[in-house]
Amino acid sequence: MGDPRYEKLLKCYECIRKITDFEPEVALVLGSGLGNFADNIDVKQAVPYSDIEGFPVSTVPGHAGQFIFGELGGVRVVCMKGRVHYYEGYDISDVVLPARLMHLMGAKILFLTNASGGINMDLHAGSFMMITDHVSSFAPNPLIGPNVEELGTRFPDMSEVYDRELCDVIRTVARENDIELHEGTYAQLTGPSFESPAEIRMLGKLGVDAVGMSTVVEAIAANHAGMRVCGISCVANLAAGLSPNKLTHEEVQQAANEAAPRFTVLIREAIKRMGRA
Repeated sequence: MGDPRYEKLLKCYECIRKITDFEPEVALVLGSGLGNFADNIDVKQAVPYSDIEGFPVSTVPGHAGQFIFGELGGVRVVCMKGRVHYYEGYDISDVVLPARLMHLMGAKILFLTNASGGINMDLHAGSFMMITDHVSSFAPNPLIGPNVEELGTRFPDMSEVYDRELCDVIRTVARENDIELHEGTYAQLTGPSFESPAEIRMLGKLGVDAVGMSTVVEAIAANHAGMRVCGISCVANLAAGLSPNKLTHEEVQQAANEAAPRFTVLIREAIKRMGRA
């Protein structure tokens, strides 16, 4: 008997292939505030997650649930309009299933975005931070359990998860469009509660610049499968204990929405070049 996680993935793949034969080059996961990014894409087809048998569906406000297939500057793109999170109650293998599915569809690059809390005091609400490394110690590793050999090796190297060439593309686009771009380390905690001030102090001492509730497990799964990975975090607020205000999801959404126009330019122009990187 095969691995149930891989069998579920294959069933989702077979289901979506009955709906579309689109083969993407780049897979994009849209975080909070980027729901309208699909307006930049020459859309060929949209597939609601609910149309894919066994596929996890997002339950979080601000996360629509569908795949958008299309072209962006001549680059074939599959865009996740809304992601699923571990805190929604899904098994960690379901949280990374979408990344693995987009890889099976043909995507060689995974571009991750998210909204985060800033820990590094150089960051402020509306800052963009390119992820150059991560801390995964606080969320379940998606590779725990029997290794799925069809996806990747048992012990994948994690010394360079975020592809250097793709990071160079993002840097160049930011510079040419006069968009301030920070770089740093991102940590994923499980949520759904925001972090405590003590946890933020701990993360700061570990060298973490921004924290959130997604992205790292997707990056691990994609790296395991041989995808090239890059990521940008939109800092939506200062983390707990660094701001006089209590943290709310509404604040995160508002800050992400306000930063969306600049975020859109950065991602759109970077993807156009990634087809050639």
